[in-house]
Amino acid sequence: MSRKRLYNLPNHSIACRKPTHFELICALLLAQCSPTACLGTFSPKPIDANSWPDKFPAKTHCSKCGLCETEYVTHVVDACAFLDDGMKRNIDGLESVVHGRRRKADAHEDKHGMADEARFGVMHSPMFLARGKGISNAQWTGCVTGIAVSMLESKMVDAVVCIASQDDGADDWSTPEPILARTVEDIMRGRRVKPALAPSLRVLDELRESPEIKKLLFCGVGCAVQAFRAIQGELGIEEIFVLGTNCADNSPTPEAAKEFLRRSDFRVHVKYTGDDKAANISYERLPYFCLPGDVAQFAIADACLACFDYTNALADVVVGYMAAPIASTNFQMHQSQQTVTVRNTRGERMIQCAVDAGRLEIGGVASGTGNHEKFASATVSSDNIVQAMIGGNMKEQGMPRFLGEVMATIMTGVGPKGVNFARYSIDYHVLRNYLHVLDVWGEDATKNKLPDYAHSIVKSYLDTDETFQRLVANIKSKK
Repeated sequence: MSRKRLYNLPNHSIACRKPTHFELICALLLAQCSPTACLGTFSPKPIDANSWPDKFPAKTHCSKCGLCETEYVTHVVDACAFLDDGMKRNIDGLESVVHGRRRKADAHEDKHGMADEARFGVMHSPMFLARGKGISNAQWTGCVTGIAVSMLESKMVDAVVCIASQDDGADDWSTPEPILARTVEDIMRGRRVKPALAPSLRVLDELRESPEIKKLLFCGVGCAVQAFRAIQGELGIEEIFVLGTNCADNSPTPEAAKEFLRRSDFRVHVKYTGDDKAANISYERLPYFCLPGDVAQFAIADACLACFDYTNALADVVVGYMAAPIASTNFQMHQSQQTVTVRNTRGERMIQCAVDAGRLEIGGVASGTGNHEKFASATVSSDNIVQAMIGGNMKEQGMPRFLGEVMATIMTGVGPKGVNFARYSIDYHVLRNYLHVLDVWGEDATKNKLPDYAHSIVKSYLDTDETFQRLVANIKSKK
């Protein structure tokens, strides 16, 4: 028996507006409705996952969030972050609905180097450092898994939507498979990063057919969280929590993901495990500068080049690593601190639940030092993706390993650290992605695609940075 839509939901739920006749017709066509729809019985048909991306509405810029693979495909016009003004509509329009207020756009970096709302989004309390406890064989220390397990064990939620591997074998580590987890064992299948596009919302039809689930934790990256927030009022669930992660530059396929994993100290960090045993963990740290020049062409999905939600603006809690300190020697992912952003009182309850269960160790407030703007501008101008847009010089080979190590060590020493490294990373991705959107869709469409905070970042560089000004002028001259 399927659940009915709850029209009077708590204030964390978002009601979808009534679509126009034109949008409804488009949605019906996109959903490939069955013939009975013409006779008055609405029967939307999910889009076959094997037809991605050609038959999906956003085409190559589809992030494969899973919405269109369910009967909720009829909501794609209002939910998709990559159709028309979706990214701006979702972030700017839903931020206050979800968190009770919008981010403070004028709250920039303070003298202590703490995270600001202008870049990092709404914060109920300052961003802090944390480690997971008691979660074996996690990608990091298990912060996300620990929070999810604690909430399920305490009956704070009845089920958890998370991403497991399609096959738990070692050869299938990066193939993402969404599951509706009802046991701790199910949640543990969701450990470790799957850095490829993940159809988190594919479980929505299963969720609709599970009326016993009254309280839900949804785990996902920014684009999936946006789509989920846009339709969560249709689900008939009494209480919803959202646990997000920072996300940028996912790979279009698991095969591409296995070639490219990035870390934040100007090096790529790759974690190896053998036979699923923590004792066999080893690491390799390869400087960015040693990567082949064409790595981004196969390793970064088009959707990620049009995304402006690195910090997961609509989640209640966000866990990441880009603002966390990195030990200069003997760095170990499974011992490192991560950053946690709490956006509202629901998020506060989620964190307290994990702390009470002994699965989360809270550290100090995240902070940072160093100038980030010049590093962001320099990274954008030398980026092979950007060079391809302007017909510039493409690097075919990376630096020799020795020179790359020297360069990475110098950059780590003089470059931004902690929260300021995160600012660098956010600005770099916003600027690069702005250029991509400008190149693909043109100036008029670009104005409607960027959320307000991203417009502010772009404007600050256009006002002060001549290199970025030239890049923008070059791309505009192509039109």
